[in-house]
Formats: sequence, structure tokens, C-alpha cells
Amino acid sequence: MEIAFRTRKLEKAFNSENALQKTYGAKMARVMMTRMAVLRSARSLVLVPTTPPDRRHQLSGDRREQFAVDLVQPYRLAFEANHEPIPRKEDGGIDTERVTSITILDVVDYH
Repeated sequence: MEIAFRTRKLEKAFNSENALQKTYGAKMARVMMTRMAVLRSARSLVLVPTTPPDRRHQLSGDRREQFAVDLVQPYRLAFEANHEPIPRKEDGGIDTERVTSITILDVVDYH
């Protein structure tokens, strides 16, 4: 999958193991690198596991067009489809089988 970043700061952190560790700590950095490897290797979003430990899930409310994967509890890696227009199913939902590019938005505890 193609991966972009919402900010240059996020991109810099995710492109360096040392920067990830400095910003988020060793345990979180290790989990983040694992999740990024899964996202990068997936041909489309549908191939990212919906079961733990990754647990890809679509968000709701103000973030209803976004997805997340679990990191170290309670943090999540939030992202959105990077397509214009976003691929849709007939019912209007996002077609995860056709999402092949995402934008990482943030590392967040939205609970």
C-alpha cells in the first residue's frame, strides 16, 4: 500500500526508528514499526487484519471517514483513504478492497 503523511513532522518520525523511539518511547516505536510493515505490505486496506493485534477498524462520529489500527493501549494510529474520490460501495460505505493508498493522520488516544 502507498503511504503518505499528513505532516512533515509525522513523516520524519516514521522514517527513522531513532526518531520514533525518541518521540514515542521504545515499546510504542516497536509496535508502530510492526503496524507500518503490515500496512505497507498490504495490497489494499481489506488485507489489513481486523483482529488483534492490528485490529483495523473504521471510526465513527467526527472521524467516520477514518480508520485506525491499535498501538499500545490506549493509542491508535489513525489514517484515511488517500484517493480522490474515495472508493465507495453501492451502500455508500468505503470500499476497503479498492483503497490502495492511505494518509497517516496522527497517533492518538481518541477515547
